Amino acid sequence: MVKKVIIAGAGGRDFHNFLVYFKDNPEYEVVAFTATQIPGIERRRFPPELAGPRYPLGIPIYPEYELPRLIRELRVDEVVLSYSDLTYEDVGRLASVVLASGASFRLLSPFDTMLRSIKPVIAVTAVRTGAGKSTVSRAVTRELIKRGIKVVPIRHPMAYGDLVKSAVQVFRSEEDFEKYGITIEEREEYEQYIRLGLPVLAGVDYRRVLVEAEKMGDVILWDGGNNDCPFLKFDYMITVADAMRPGQEVGAYPGEVNVRLADAVVVNKVSRARKEDVEKVVANVKKVNPRAKILLADMEVTVDRPELIKGKRVAVVEDSPSVTHGGLPYGAGYVAAEKYGAAQIVDPRPYAVGIIRTMLEEYKHMGPVVPSTGYSPDQIADLNETLRRMDVDSIVLGTPADISKLLKVNIPVVRVYWELKVVEGPSIGELVDEFLERVGLLQRK
Repeated sequence: MVKKVIIAGAGGRDFHNFLVYFKDNPEYEVVAFTATQIPGIERRRFPPELAGPRYPLGIPIYPEYELPRLIRELRVDEVVLSYSDLTYEDVGRLASVVLASGASFRLLSPFDTMLRSIKPVIAVTAVRTGAGKSTVSRAVTRELIKRGIKVVPIRHPMAYGDLVKSAVQVFRSEEDFEKYGITIEEREEYEQYIRLGLPVLAGVDYRRVLVEAEKMGDVILWDGGNNDCPFLKFDYMITVADAMRPGQEVGAYPGEVNVRLADAVVVNKVSRARKEDVEKVVANVKKVNPRAKILLADMEVTVDRPELIKGKRVAVVEDSPSVTHGGLPYGAGYVAAEKYGAAQIVDPRPYAVGIIRTMLEEYKHMGPVVPSTGYSPDQIADLNETLRRMDVDSIVLGTPADISKLLKVNIPVVRVYWELKVVEGPSIGELVDEFLERVGLLQRK
């Protein structure tokens, strides 16, 4: 008997799980996807061009809150959780909704959907969004480049736009950002590789993405999204934990899976955290993965125009996923504003409009910062209007990408930069050498 399945996702892992595990499996019929976390990505259809001949009309995508109705009306047998950055309480609550509605609740093993590469793979993952994963990925990339290794980054998907057009994405320059019409959130992850002179690949169909990447280099770097597990079978994995959020390394899904699988764990932001919190994170990591090497690290924050911060009224714009579903109160922009002596960090709440106002109301943990939410032109317009209303001297841009070109406001912008600094434990270079030795490439050093 064919089982009817709903895949609960957020525009990334859900599509990968479908394409690798369910698409050609005659034991299952996927009757719907649900979407959450990312505003505005539901009420569309996973296209038949990607879904294949078993799904000639494609597959509808609904908001996750409609799960009980969908389970009943579509006579669903299983709901498969296929997104990341959840607390165990979140997972348990979703499971309860599904079970009470009459369906089974399922988690796929990450190994069920990992693709094997003909090239060596080093993966960087995290415990939660906003832990500093991109900083570690950048450090790993630089170490590989220094050793003469041609590295090709593959980024976790952010499949928010035209899914057919975005099946395989190769970004070689900022002009390619316009070609695919990507969001602010995607720019924030891809731009660091463009600045290093490297192409970065992403998309929807990661079998095809991997084939393209294998043509382009010696080593594949898997750059994870949120705290999701790698889509590729890795030879070495580094997981980033956050000393400012102790307990998440064993309290978030699938972040704890990444800790248990890691060859090394970078405990980041140690100078901003209490000593006892750093010790708690280290103890938790050792308890679930005693074989992992542990590094204590900081993110060194600098800005391009400190004179626009000191003594000024500033608006701080932070990476949206980190301060929304990632649970952080603030990020590097707020740290920079404090470091360089802002007279006042202006709270955006009285001035916020549209999606920015919605985000600030929904995520009450957020500090006096503006989330860089920009999944659509309307949302970018809301971001701009919020900043226009704030009556500030400057904008401190704490996002990984330079989105100043998207800010249509007559206010000076200060760019924030940050780099990884290991303060205790092995260096990133030593981890890279261990990986290269494992895969037989150390002689290229």
